[in-house]
Amino acid sequence: MNPRLVEFALRKQRLQITAERQRDDMMRRFDGLESTLDVIDQVRDGVAWTRQHAPLLSSLALIVVASRPRLVLRLAKRGWVGWLLYRKLRGGKPALGLIAAPLVQRVLTTLLDRLATRRKS
Repeated sequence: MNPRLVEFALRKQRLQITAERQRDDMMRRFDGLESTLDVIDQVRDGVAWTRQHAPLLSSLALIVVASRPRLVLRLAKRGWVGWLLYRKLRGGKPALGLIAAPLVQRVLTTLLDRLATRRKS
């Protein structure tokens, strides 16, 4: 047999073995990413579902706001305070938030008092 052909066959075999090792290594590295990619796919599917059902979700939100305004305001207040704490812990600019928090609290308290007086009368 021609020595060049033997050399080419050996080189081809070495390349195939190297490629197989590289494929195995790549698959081992992707094993850790598979669960992360599954979570990302689930989030993407959830966002797509939310976009497709936006009118329904908006209607439900309006019904909750109309039927339970105190609950919604209380949750909004807690969310606002949570956002301010999160920003402060991250090292953001909390100055405006800290100044606005008492003002927002006063406005929310006033609104709740007015709602309570309307319901009583």
